[in-house]
Amino acid sequence: MGKLIYSMIISLDGYAIDAEGRFDFLEAGEEVHDFFGEQLRSVGTYLYGRRMYEKMLFWETAHLLENAPSFIVDFARAWQAADKVVYSTTLQEVASERTRIERSFDVNAIRALKAASDKDITIVGPHIAAQGIRAGLVDEYHPVLSPKVVGGGTPFFPADIRLDLTLLDEHRLASGGMWLRYVPSAPMAEV
Repeated sequence: MGKLIYSMIISLDGYAIDAEGRFDFLEAGEEVHDFFGEQLRSVGTYLYGRRMYEKMLFWETAHLLENAPSFIVDFARAWQAADKVVYSTTLQEVASERTRIERSFDVNAIRALKAASDKDITIVGPHIAAQGIRAGLVDEYHPVLSPKVVGGGTPFFPADIRLDLTLLDEHRLASGGMWLRYVPSAPMAEV
């Protein structure tokens, strides 16, 4: 059975997306790509909202860039090897292999996907993740703290829930970021 993992780079003050709609909070050099490429090896499926999917499409062809460094090619290959599900009511077609569109987030379909999967599933994007969190589907939380404070935007966690979490692992990045791995230690409570 696969785990559902919510993972994003976030600002130090807890925002997944800033007030201008940006989420490029961490310099993504070789070390960052190598670390996250290793994390991706356990992932069989990505769950995206439309905006996050459109940002990640770069990886569909990144391996074709002239003089692409090996860490870019390796990360692109890991992304391409996974299935992608895009939740959108407006997206008409996908621009990547192994990708399908779903018009709504079906909690029972996600439960079935987890039960049938021998690999992990990653949910990326605070809006789509909020639905999974509220449904109690998320097994692990992997925020990556960046050394930036942005002062507002869309938070990593929905504002209307409380979670007790247990830290299982951490990894410091030379860029000043820190990857954290948490699991729920008690059932979620709504505020």
